[in-house]
Amino acid sequence: MKVEFARFLGASALMLGSLLATAAVAGPARFEEFRYEGRAQEQVTLKPGEYRNPILSGYYPDPSITRVGEDYYLVTSTFTHFPGLPVFHSRDLVTWKQIGNAIDRPGQLDFTGLPVSQAVFAPDISYHDGTFYIVNTCVKCGDNFFITAKDPAGPWSDPVWLPFEGIDPSIYWEGDKAYIINNRAPDEPPRYDGHRAIWIQEFDWRTGKMVGESTQLVNGGIDITTKPVWIEGPHIIKKDGFYYLIAAEGGTGDNHSEVVLRSKELRGPYVPYAGNPILSQRTLKRDRANPVTSAGHAKFVQTPDGDWWATFLATRPYGDDLYNIGRETFLLPVTWRDGWPRILPDGERIPFAAKRPNLPADRPATPPLSGDFAYTDSFDGPSLAMQWIGVRTPKAAFHRLEGGALVMEGAAAMGDQQGVPAFWGRRQQHHVATVSTVVHYEPDSEGDRAGLAAMQSDQSFLFFGLTKVDGQQVIALYTRDRAQTDTLVASAPVAENGPVTLTIRADGGNMAFYCAIGGRTRTLKRDLDARFLSTKQARGFTGTVIGPYVWSN
Repeated sequence: MKVEFARFLGASALMLGSLLATAAVAGPARFEEFRYEGRAQEQVTLKPGEYRNPILSGYYPDPSITRVGEDYYLVTSTFTHFPGLPVFHSRDLVTWKQIGNAIDRPGQLDFTGLPVSQAVFAPDISYHDGTFYIVNTCVKCGDNFFITAKDPAGPWSDPVWLPFEGIDPSIYWEGDKAYIINNRAPDEPPRYDGHRAIWIQEFDWRTGKMVGESTQLVNGGIDITTKPVWIEGPHIIKKDGFYYLIAAEGGTGDNHSEVVLRSKELRGPYVPYAGNPILSQRTLKRDRANPVTSAGHAKFVQTPDGDWWATFLATRPYGDDLYNIGRETFLLPVTWRDGWPRILPDGERIPFAAKRPNLPADRPATPPLSGDFAYTDSFDGPSLAMQWIGVRTPKAAFHRLEGGALVMEGAAAMGDQQGVPAFWGRRQQHHVATVSTVVHYEPDSEGDRAGLAAMQSDQSFLFFGLTKVDGQQVIALYTRDRAQTDTLVASAPVAENGPVTLTIRADGGNMAFYCAIGGRTRTLKRDLDARFLSTKQARGFTGTVIGPYVWSN
């Protein structure tokens, strides 16, 4: 791949002439492979005994972790992407492998009509009496629910719906009893925008029902006189006779933080820690090199030897709050002092390299989920790898694997919020990344298209590939920047037969686009301003997903 890309650069000074006239295969689009190569914008050299942050690179937000014996399991948010709620396994807390998707059947949840950043928010995973539980919220599609599995790799049950409002539920287990803690409206008229509260209620896990009264534990945040916003992502642990309630506060942007309160009684009153927040990057200089920002939404886990660790989300911007790859999963140790936990002292930067947990090293993942890496999917298995995701819940199949290729028929247009596009993508996991595919396709009608799409939302995405414009077959680049219609950025007629190799190279907020056929490579577009694929500009909570896309009239 590196040799091929060098040819791209060598040909970039040439004018893009005509490429191909008639694509090799009529009918559905055929993608022969998908290649990805990425590296971090920060350069980190690990010393012996160190691990690298983030532990899950790219769009893996809102991590929740649990331990069963010597095994650790983690789950993250996916909003309307399907399959959803990826489940990961590790034995050393730093080397993770995806083992399944908890939402992998269209009958479990219906995302019809939902924008990309709604649906499943902030799952929590736990284990009790031989069963794994995920409790979660499906925003605008049923609210709060739980699912169960005997094997965390799946299958997971259909949702059981729970009768309370709000988001971010988690289960606290105490002996044979369970309690659900979550973000709900306060027990008074809201005093300001973002005024929320944390509540607790007993959960009868045997019947799947909520029982008894609900109790408000935190109103607004650690100090309501300062008008704290979006207290959420709560978890309770018990240690040394105290109940510790940890929660995110400040919203999931630059002011994000993690705070802690404690009580002698489960239902309070809870007293905030004087040293809050226990994790945040908001007081650091905004112009620092290689920043990590937006840290919060943590959950603690204890190792068998008694050490405590926290998983949490954070971001790695390439500019002022600009990141295209989404919110990521980080790991840091938790230290206890004077009866209080702390993840990181205020003003201290989240490290990209830190001392590994005192656990036997796990075997490497394939492909890795952290650090610099590359992989190729040749589509030669019986089904798509579990890392592939689409948009919304499919009602009918639009793809098949055939002869070492992904064959796709057109479905809804990308941007049609009521439909499901014929799109399968992988997360862009690095700001510096090269993605390519080989496609055979013949557009029959005006506007038919097949190629690569890079999507952040229903209104913010790009398409790069084969299409028909004014009756002529071309290779084209279209973009949408919070828009309902396409903007044609560049195009070139096609004048040779053969499969087309499409390559996108990302570098922070810039992208370049290359196409190759018959041994000739040309540059379609350099230096595209790709900030419209940042979460800040597109808005929402996801990261960029890139992969094959087909649409036909």
